[in-house]
Amino acid sequence: MSALSLRGLNKSFGGNAVLNGVSLNVEAGEFIALVGPSGCGKSTLLRILAGLDHADSGEIFVAGKDMSAVAAADRNIAMVFQSYALYPHLTAGQNIAVPLAMKRLSRTQRLPLVGSALPGQKEIRAGISRDVRDMATVLKIDHLLDRKPGQMSGGQRQRVALARAMVRRPSIFLMDEPLSNLDANLRVHARGEIVELHRRAGVPTLYVTHDQAEALSMADRVAVMIGGNLLQLAAPEAIYNDPAHIEVARFVGQPRINIIPALAENGGVSFEGIRLALMEKVANGPVSLGIRPEFVKLSPSGRSGLAGRIERLEFLGSEVIAHCRLDATGDIVIAKLAPHEARDLIAGMPVGILLPPEHAMVFGPEGKRLRTASAAPARQEPAYV
Repeated sequence: MSALSLRGLNKSFGGNAVLNGVSLNVEAGEFIALVGPSGCGKSTLLRILAGLDHADSGEIFVAGKDMSAVAAADRNIAMVFQSYALYPHLTAGQNIAVPLAMKRLSRTQRLPLVGSALPGQKEIRAGISRDVRDMATVLKIDHLLDRKPGQMSGGQRQRVALARAMVRRPSIFLMDEPLSNLDANLRVHARGEIVELHRRAGVPTLYVTHDQAEALSMADRVAVMIGGNLLQLAAPEAIYNDPAHIEVARFVGQPRINIIPALAENGGVSFEGIRLALMEKVANGPVSLGIRPEFVKLSPSGRSGLAGRIERLEFLGSEVIAHCRLDATGDIVIAKLAPHEARDLIAGMPVGILLPPEHAMVFGPEGKRLRTASAAPARQEPAYV
């Protein structure tokens, strides 16, 4: 039984489909990153899971129990928002205590004057204070409990928001781009902290981001959403090395994958002397050839490879990105090179562009990956679960 199971979720706004039959399982203790471009439906999916919005159709199961019609307060699902959503007039400790007070204290016990006179109220509040301090200690923010959000840095506010979500011991943990407001260096550090916290807590986590580096470096599995469709769910290495769809290949990878028009004919794919045998029947016609930039090599002498010319070079410290144009077709091909490989290269010079067939991927006219005799699939989970 999965900790969280989504079955055929659909959602539209004003006639525009935002989610198209999304199905997904999250196992106990698993960290899944939901990645995709802005507007693909990631945040909408999280809001539906949290009970803040409702799907037009589909089902949500938590530990086998149907939660589709259960109120948000009764789902025991915690969510961290992009903006952190901290109460500015409350201290960090008071912010963390909010979900515990809502759960453990009655409405009357929460009243400032009347509540303090009711029996048992002091003991409950003492327990809440202990739990808040324990969680703050785990997240190393116990020295911030008396500060208000305006007196804290972005990283500190992010930890307070995480503590507020985790202190209630949720059955599911949802995160909606929690690191997007942090600077680049702090974001890298915070990734490791969140992964470590997840391992300690063991709570199934669905983490939404548009940053592919976050998704690939943090998650047990990555779910790629494009245009409201869940195109692939697999381990990070399979998402990168064995994309099931051309849109997955385009979205994941920096710099972007090279996509070059090619032709399927007589059971194979041809492009400028490259020939790949297909393992499935495909009608003759246009297809797309994909090669990651790190596999493209350049020959300054131009004696081998396809004839082309360097349009521009980008020096990025540990690597150099060369943008080249093929003479025969005019297509742009990107090569990612080590600095020593680019030492003699300059913009405008002619080069030979080598596209190794063993690293080529073929995509059909509808975008689906087509298997070739020289490309065995990497190990991965089913595209839809």
